[in-house]
Amino acid sequence: MIVVLTTTPSIAEAESLARKIVESRLAACVQILPAMASVYIWNGSVQSDTEHLLLIKTLAEKYPELERFIVSNHSYEVPEIVALNADQVSKSYLGWMIENLAKEAK
Repeated sequence: MIVVLTTTPSIAEAESLARKIVESRLAACVQILPAMASVYIWNGSVQSDTEHLLLIKTLAEKYPELERFIVSNHSYEVPEIVALNADQVSKSYLGWMIENLAKEAK
């Protein structure tokens, strides 16, 4: 299992992206965190914006397709896409994830 992080500029985009990811069976669950402040470098200068963080729970073999999906459906020119390995996951949660990601996309 991996957890993929991405951010969006609005709650509407976060909710839309999350729903499309789950409906496409690219992830079993996506959590959307409340607005947060982000400070970053863009085009050579320091920027500050409000963003929403998505925690995307999926299987490692889904990552390439998920990455392509995020790039194609995201409003950012260079969206954050970071995958973190979850080395320890409860058997029941992992089983639920595997079962649901094996189903056909809606």
